[in-house]
Amino acid sequence: MTTARTEPGRTPSLAHTHAAQCRIDSPTVADGPHLWRIARDSDVLDLNSPYSYLLWCRDFADTSVVARDPEGRPVAFVTGYLRPEEPGTLFVWQVAVDAAHRGLGLAAALLDTLSARVAEASRLDRVETTITPGNTPSEHLFRSYAARHGAAVACEVLFAPTDFPPPGHQTEVLYRIGPMAA
Repeated sequence: MTTARTEPGRTPSLAHTHAAQCRIDSPTVADGPHLWRIARDSDVLDLNSPYSYLLWCRDFADTSVVARDPEGRPVAFVTGYLRPEEPGTLFVWQVAVDAAHRGLGLAAALLDTLSARVAEASRLDRVETTITPGNTPSEHLFRSYAARHGAAVACEVLFAPTDFPPPGHQTEVLYRIGPMAA
């Protein structure tokens, strides 16, 4: 599941100034605990174990990005991977922004940076993610991403509540964005 939240009252100039102050790069193992904390504090992401964030930063650093504040602390991240059955498809696993940095365009900047980096390294035909119904900020993030990149969006249920173990889980809707413009 991905998430992006915005806060009302932020001006575009503040967003540009703040986003420009953040550095986007690949995560390292040392970032794992920070990514876990940002995900935990989001209050909307499915929280994985701290161990999984350490592994993600080690094994999927090439398909993930982190935004760092001027002191180098992680304040936002996007985790993803290339689908083994469709190596031209980047699946975005999680998007999270620390509460103090929401509404400033970091999620969009991270997503754009990640997809550009993946496209440079390999053929990128489409981007996928899952979003639970009613997660309007994530829907907006990925629909605006598709519009910026001249790509169509197709949606279908990937996992129904009955696919999950009890006590269940919300439906996960697959968003398929593509084909990507050259």
